[in-house]
Amino acid sequence: MAKGKTEARAWVDENYEDLRNVAREIWERPEVELEEEFASGLQANVLERAGFDVTRGLAGLPTAFVAEAGSGEPTIGILGEYDALPGLSQKVRAEEEPLEEGGAGHGCGHNLLGTAGVGAAIAVKRVLDAGTGSGTVRYYGCPAEETLLGKVLLAKDGAFDDLDAALTWHPMNTNAPWMAESLAMNSVQFNFEGTSAHASAAPERGRSALDAVELMNTGANYLREHVPDPVRLHYSIVERGGKPNIVPKEAAVWYYVRAPSRQRVESVTERLEKVAEGAATMTETTVETEYRAGCYDTLPNGVLGSTILENMQEIGEVGFSEEEYELARGLRRTVDDVEEAMSRQGVPDDIIETELHGTPVDEIYDEGEQFPASTDVGDVSWNVPLGQFTAAAWPIGVSAHSWQSTAASGSEIGYKAMRFASKVLASTAIDLFRDETILENATREFEAASEGSDYTSPLPEDFVSPT
Repeated sequence: MAKGKTEARAWVDENYEDLRNVAREIWERPEVELEEEFASGLQANVLERAGFDVTRGLAGLPTAFVAEAGSGEPTIGILGEYDALPGLSQKVRAEEEPLEEGGAGHGCGHNLLGTAGVGAAIAVKRVLDAGTGSGTVRYYGCPAEETLLGKVLLAKDGAFDDLDAALTWHPMNTNAPWMAESLAMNSVQFNFEGTSAHASAAPERGRSALDAVELMNTGANYLREHVPDPVRLHYSIVERGGKPNIVPKEAAVWYYVRAPSRQRVESVTERLEKVAEGAATMTETTVETEYRAGCYDTLPNGVLGSTILENMQEIGEVGFSEEEYELARGLRRTVDDVEEAMSRQGVPDDIIETELHGTPVDEIYDEGEQFPASTDVGDVSWNVPLGQFTAAAWPIGVSAHSWQSTAASGSEIGYKAMRFASKVLASTAIDLFRDETILENATREFEAASEGSDYTSPLPEDFVSPT
């Protein structure tokens, strides 16, 4: 074991209650994307008190910040998140019962995700301060992951340009390196404008924006037949017009376009724009295309994945108690089709049969698999070598963006997974500081995988941040 890892893991254990309190406070005060003033402020203050130099308001985002300690090379980044989801308020119990009716909740466990990174960054700083290795450690406080915007804007602003590697994790069902590839995505809203008129007395004078939206959606549904199978199109009508006796002057529809590669997303988006233009032509309305977000697919790194797995196996058991297993059993009973859902993610059968995954996996099981969701972590992975893993913050079968995951993320299940993740992040970072061969090999793999595909921001040049 590289010198310093024992000390870093011990620091996480000794300060577990403090880290747990940070994660609990963020869970108790959930804030949706770009409103994470409490969470970002709390984490920035903790790091500042630990001796980090903190820069707030990164990329023009008030709730984004970076905290840095150490000096020289290499520079290793740890990515954190803290935004919650609307409508997922939930008590820590195995029956659906919101803390606040209609309120937000940490159904993706970002209260744990960011706090584990904070703990890891401080533990690494202490090791560097003791002279065990040299270099610079950074913690990135990244807002708005749920709208796939925060890290994309940070990347566009060059925040990751001088990193040598980045590390992150996500609450999930297993303790494993995350080697599956996520989907690239465009978030695009089509705003139609027509002419209002009395729908009965003078319908011939009206040009319905709502008709245009409906025709566009019909065209998009025909388009589905002529795109490759991994491509996904989802939409929601966000402006619908007013009373039925008035021809709707304005209407809008919001689309997500997902595909395994950035190039495929862009080509399908171009076709979808033509569908929108066709709908506008048929209804004699106009359409404005509004890009709301966009991100890349993830580029896994096998060298970093293997290093993460070695550290997981060294750390061993997460340490769940019987009380936590009981809560896990209760939450699992509320979920249908557990085996089918877990099998689709490639989770081994012996793990699916348990209520809670308390040990690391024996080997990487999802390499080459397609994860059917998107994350702005993908944009970081096309800038620098990225190491990413999951930790068992939720029972087997519980999915992200559910009341069950909110409950688990505010329980001892989530907090202990956070502690485990913090140790893995710190240990892997220390390996990169102390063994230049690992970083050289990870960089070589990254350069080979990304050759000919230099990162270009998926956002238009004139994109305006919603802050």
